Amino acid sequence: MLLEQVLNTINKFNLINNKDKIVVGVSGGPDSMCLINILNYIKREKILDIDIVVAHINHMIRKEADEETEYVRNYCKNNNIECFIKKQDIARLAEEQGKGTEEIGRMIRYKFFDEIALKTESNKIATAHNANDNAETVLMNILRGTSISGLKGIEIKREEKYIRPLLESNRKDIELYCKEEKLNPKYDKTNKENIYTRNKIRNMLIPYIEENFNPNIIETVNRMSNIAEEENEYIQKQVENAYKKMMLKEQKNEIILDLKKFNQEEKVIKNRLVLYTINELLGNCQGIEKIHINDIVKLCSNNIGNKFLTPNKKIKVLVKNKQIFFTTAM
Repeated sequence: MLLEQVLNTINKFNLINNKDKIVVGVSGGPDSMCLINILNYIKREKILDIDIVVAHINHMIRKEADEETEYVRNYCKNNNIECFIKKQDIARLAEEQGKGTEEIGRMIRYKFFDEIALKTESNKIATAHNANDNAETVLMNILRGTSISGLKGIEIKREEKYIRPLLESNRKDIELYCKEEKLNPKYDKTNKENIYTRNKIRNMLIPYIEENFNPNIIETVNRMSNIAEEENEYIQKQVENAYKKMMLKEQKNEIILDLKKFNQEEKVIKNRLVLYTINELLGNCQGIEKIHINDIVKLCSNNIGNKFLTPNKKIKVLVKNKQIFFTTAM
């Protein structure tokens, strides 16, 4: 049943095609072991003409980490799958950079996946996020305060490169599949420790909602997430169209927009235009918060020349000569 569901997901979202070479992120846990086993089945049974390699990173946080690494190595050896392993002291890096271990761990994982994709000439990177992960992410975003972008949760496909074939599959079915296939995956005991927000949502909030409000909360949240994604895509297209109409100049260090055309847009479009323009200029919107967006929109609406804002150290926004200048800070 799960195999059929994952195949349907792959087909529905066009995640995998013939001749794809896929880097599969495998930790040794139930989700990633389910994913690699299904993709290996697809390859072995020639359902699709694909090639797969495994990328495993040992975070050196838990004493069981070396056992998990050996488990993944043995699985790959027994199934004739090329396996790339990296050991990285995530806790030390997090302390040195003043960031959380989760944030650093994610950054290191994706950097490693990208490196292996380049090394093996792979065109796809598959991770084992599932429906429960998505629901947890959406609920976490709601608790933090989010826009429609946050409600859409985890993207099933990003940049035509990163894919999540298990995103429509729930954790119970994945664990049952692992049992039926006798995979004996490794379980991360820290997932039971309620010291992180995600673990509290997974182990406390969701079970409470299931028992007292909605036993199908995972399916409900994911349905809402799908609706939010559709609406977000529509709004994003409107933003891109508006940007093309008002963009006067676009170069490496500066983007100039028509102030009058910007001010004619609805507030929701103006807010997103600010983010879209900054992302076009910097490649990301890190450090840009709601208060910065509001200040930039207000600056533009006041239409007072030679006034500027510096929402962070990387960018400067100047209103001058009926134009809006987004410039990288020198």
